Amino acid sequence: MREPVFHPFTAIPGLPFSEAVDLGNLVFLSGQIGSGADGKLVPGGVKAETKQTMANIGAVLRRLGLSMNDVVKVTVMMADMSEWSAMNEEYVKAFDSHLPARSAFGASGLAMNARVEIECIALRQ
Repeated sequence: MREPVFHPFTAIPGLPFSEAVDLGNLVFLSGQIGSGADGKLVPGGVKAETKQTMANIGAVLRRLGLSMNDVVKVTVMMADMSEWSAMNEEYVKAFDSHLPARSAFGASGLAMNARVEIECIALRQ
């Protein structure tokens, strides 16, 4: 088995976890929230945050030579599960050829008071 490759956050140095861990065929991405280039949450609530979160995930995947089409498993954490439908409207737009397996749960607090945080696992083919 190949040794894991730990990819530190490039946009925000010094965070106490890796942006992604590459295990050869599997790539595990840390949770992403809807923060923009300025490091602040995008305005507009859960839909806007979900759209930005998915864009952030896509950017990490591209840096690793992957795309959203390589995502096989997603975990969604939400500050309020009543916003499920609104989150889902933006979430499904991020995938062209498939919908990955997914789990979701409500959380009592997310980083930066985000409405949604999403992590995923991608398969390197």
